[in-house]
Amino acid sequence: MIRMENHLGLIEVSQDYFNEIIGNAVTSCYGVSGMANTNARQGLRSVLRKRQYVDQGVRVYKDGGGLMVDLHILVTYGLNISAIVRSIVNKVRYTVEDATGLEVRKVNVFVDGMLSREDG
Repeated sequence: MIRMENHLGLIEVSQDYFNEIIGNAVTSCYGVSGMANTNARQGLRSVLRKRQYVDQGVRVYKDGGGLMVDLHILVTYGLNISAIVRSIVNKVRYTVEDATGLEVRKVNVFVDGMLSREDG
């Protein structure tokens, strides 16, 4: 749960909500093959259930008066990674700020792997 206070009062947004909107925004970007597991729990869950989850590779935390977002992604081999990352940063920032009204201070994107077009 992310709790922030502003001139209107206390704002509480669940981690699941952030995972859902950010995961959907990222996976809809061109060149993103999927999200990478960021911890053992996510990895074990993916192996046991043999599917991907929206919260894979997403971490949101409070930094002062704004939000920090860490993303771990897999990209399609042969595409311009910097263009993909710029697109993700812009889309995530817009999506979160539009949906919650909270400022996104920084979006960190970590490319954890590449998949060929046939694999994705």
